[in-house]
Order: sequence, then C-alpha cells, then structure tokens
Amino acid sequence: MPVLNRAAETQAEITAWRRHLHQHPELLYDIHETARFVEEKLRSFGCDLVETGIGRTGVVALIKGRHGDGPAIGLRADMDALPIDETTGAPWASKTPGRAHSCGHDGHTAMLLGAAQYLSETRNFRGSAVMVFQPAEEGGAGARAMVEDGLMERFGISEIYGVHNLPGLPVGEFSMCKGPIMAATDEFDFFVTGHGGHAAQPHRTIDPILAGSQLLTAIQGIVARNTDPLDSLVISVTKFIAGDAYNVIPEKATLSGTVRTLKKETHSFVERRLREVAEGTALLTGAQIAVRYQHNYPVTFNHDAQTEFAARVAKSVAGEGKVTTDVAPLMAAEDFSFMLESRPGAYIFIGNGDTPGLHNPAYDFNDEAIPYGVSYFASIIETALAA
Repeated sequence: MPVLNRAAETQAEITAWRRHLHQHPELLYDIHETARFVEEKLRSFGCDLVETGIGRTGVVALIKGRHGDGPAIGLRADMDALPIDETTGAPWASKTPGRAHSCGHDGHTAMLLGAAQYLSETRNFRGSAVMVFQPAEEGGAGARAMVEDGLMERFGISEIYGVHNLPGLPVGEFSMCKGPIMAATDEFDFFVTGHGGHAAQPHRTIDPILAGSQLLTAIQGIVARNTDPLDSLVISVTKFIAGDAYNVIPEKATLSGTVRTLKKETHSFVERRLREVAEGTALLTGAQIAVRYQHNYPVTFNHDAQTEFAARVAKSVAGEGKVTTDVAPLMAAEDFSFMLESRPGAYIFIGNGDTPGLHNPAYDFNDEAIPYGVSYFASIIETALAA
C-alpha cells in the first residue's frame, strides 16, 4: 500500500500538533505538559485504554482491532527535547529558552498520534495496537524505565517497532539494517591526583597534566593498536580539566569522555583495557589515577525476521528503490535498545531531507515526512495483524 489517503488528508492537522509540541519542549522525565497533550489526543480518538505514568511519565494507549483477538504489536515514539537554544527562527520555534526539539521527537510523537487516530477510526486488524509514548530518551533511559515498569507484560506486547528521522536521507525514503544499527554508549572519568607545586620547580611535583596527557595518548592507542580495524570502536575524550593559574602545577586533573561499540566482545574488552591503561600510566608517572566507568545504553539490535518485515512494510509505503536495507550502523546511541532487548522488533530511519543534523540548534523536523511516518506505523499494524 502507498501512503495512506487518510495520512495525507490529516497532514495539516498532525503538523499543527507537531508544531505545538515544538513550541513547548520539555526535558527527560519532566514532560508533564507533553504527556498531558498526548493523553488528551489519545482519549479523543477513542482508544480502548489509555494509561499514564508508565516509566514515571510515559503514556500508553491500546487500540483493539475489529476482527477479533490476536497478538499485540507495540509502536514507540519518544517525547523529550534537548537542553539547546534553538536558532531556526521558525514561527513555531521553542518558547522556552535553553530547550528545543532539536532531535525531532516532536515529529515522532506527532506521527504516532496520527497513526493512533487512523487505527482508532479504521480498526482493520486482528489483535491490538499498543502505542508507546516514551519519556527521557536523551540520556535518561526512559525506555528502560518503561520496560522495568512492566510495559511489555501489562500490554501483552509480542513485538515492537520504532522510528527515528534522519537528516540527509530524502523525505519519502527509509533505511535500516539487520543486527546492530546504533551503538552501545558508555561514559568514563579518570581522576588523576599528583603533587602540586610551583611551575618553576616541576621536579618537586608530580604533574597531573603530564600524566593526563600521557593517559590521553595511550587511550587512543586502544583504538589504533588494540582493536581489529574491521571492528567499530570510538573512544573520545571530551573533557580535560586541570589547573587555574599560569605559575602553579595543580594537584588534580580530570579526563572524561565516551565509548561507542557495536559488539558485546568489544564492549567488554574496552572497559578492562581502559583500566589497565590507567594503572600503567599511574605506575609510569607516579600519579594516582582512579577510574569511574558507567554503562549507559546497550547496542540497538534489529532482529532478523522483524527487520525483513519492517523493510517490506516500508517498501509498500515508499515504493521499491526507496528503502535501503543495508545501511551502515550509526555510532550514536538510542535507548530503544532496551525495548529490543525485551522483545523482538526493529528500528528504522525515515528521511528528513536536506536539513541541519540532529542535536544542531538549527535543526527542525521536516513536516513533509509526516504522511510517510503515519503510514509506516499504521501499516506495521495492518500488515502484521491482517484480518
């Protein structure tokens, strides 16, 4: 089936919802007005069940098909914004300084609302559609919170599907791949303690800046010399904090950063190796180096059968030649990974066109993508739960 007529007819209405959400961005779990807006829309559509407060501020709606009992399929959208000052200059730009929908979650939410409206009207399927509106994707692990709150069991979800817009991919196109599609992400801090003193007498000190610099160089050697070149590993030191005077060698330095991996084996290896490098650098320099290593989001892993199914549905919406099924994984992270660890499913990218990139203050969701996203979400249900 191509883009649904109903999705095209309601594009202006759904765009208005999207722009309203865009003007009123909220962060992490503190998305009470967004959740209230979503809840009111879902109740107005006549969904069979609407529950709030799942995973703290998540909203879930259940829509029953008119052709009898069957499985329950989950569709997920994220609702939170980013702590960014928007620079789009759009009439619907954020009204809250320091907050903006610079990742397009407003678009994801609006498209899933559009699908909920359509499915509530038509109900041309057997079983149940479960519409999952999630808080705190941007660093708060809202997907994990919803899973731990019993999302899958409470609504009987057997499979789950998610969508994210992708700048640079033309509107009307989709892309995905089997297996890892987005990376696992961890964070680390190295706390380097030396012996401070006068900058003119470095021999009387243990310089934490020198130790930190040697540590930084050694860390890059993990990628360059300890990892298979065909593997994917990113280690980026993004903070190096030390000292506040021209003539003082400080007592302490801190290095912090992120690790991105696609394989469990690499994920396990890199933490161990970072700790070994810290120990070796401490022995070499005489400094003390403590390590904090935090696991964040796991790999977003697309299941084979569900990926093949999602690609077929996307092709039915966008047409042959408009769906890439072997896209290279991105080293960014996504907490939909927790849902894919809990149930089989697939995550797909939908084209946002030639726009600024995600997390850029000039980014805005492309409303021309709305009919494609609504049609994809709805077609997942109507195809998987065909009467």
